[in-house]
Amino acid sequence: MNIEKKTSGSTLNIALEGRLDTTTAPQLDAELKSSLSGITELNMDFEKLEYLSSAGLRVLLSAQKVMNHQGEMTISHVNEMIMEVFEVTGFIDILTII
Repeated sequence: MNIEKKTSGSTLNIALEGRLDTTTAPQLDAELKSSLSGITELNMDFEKLEYLSSAGLRVLLSAQKVMNHQGEMTISHVNEMIMEVFEVTGFIDILTII
């Protein structure tokens, strides 16, 4: 998985490419934990994300919990397969998907 990160003031934009699964979720988790201090807006772009596993969902939930206290988190460009994962797991009600 490739993580492209851009910070502008208190806004963090992250674009994911590839698969967010058991192997790559710790990489994203570490990246988020080291980057969220002082961030009030977290935007995640899933345009090039091909796959999302339960390990990836845990990382997203963890990030959402942090951002609930600091500001807001949005996820954009979600493909049909990943949207279905969000719907089946109930994450569609937890995350802000635009």
